[in-house]
Amino acid sequence: MLESIARTDVLLVDDFAMAALNDDERRSFLEVCDDRYGRRSTVLTSQLPVDSWHAQIGDPTIADSILDRLVHNAYRIEMNGESMRKKKKEARRSLTGERS
Repeated sequence: MLESIARTDVLLVDDFAMAALNDDERRSFLEVCDDRYGRRSTVLTSQLPVDSWHAQIGDPTIADSILDRLVHNAYRIEMNGESMRKKKKEARRSLTGERS
């Protein structure tokens, strides 16, 4: 499976590090990052700020290696504000006259 992931042109990881990674997850993700670094695109989304990723990854040495590969040559887009889901729900309510 890791070979298949390495060959994928664009890998999208949604909700990265929502929970702390265990040892197997850390090592597998490092291998994925290492295989893809400089060869393929990887897109991560997370509700956690990048500053919190190190702690969520766990092992400091592996976290340094992963983050070096991810952040070194990355485009970062940080978004602030309310959830679009909440805004859409409120807009729908105002159109239909629903109450919360």
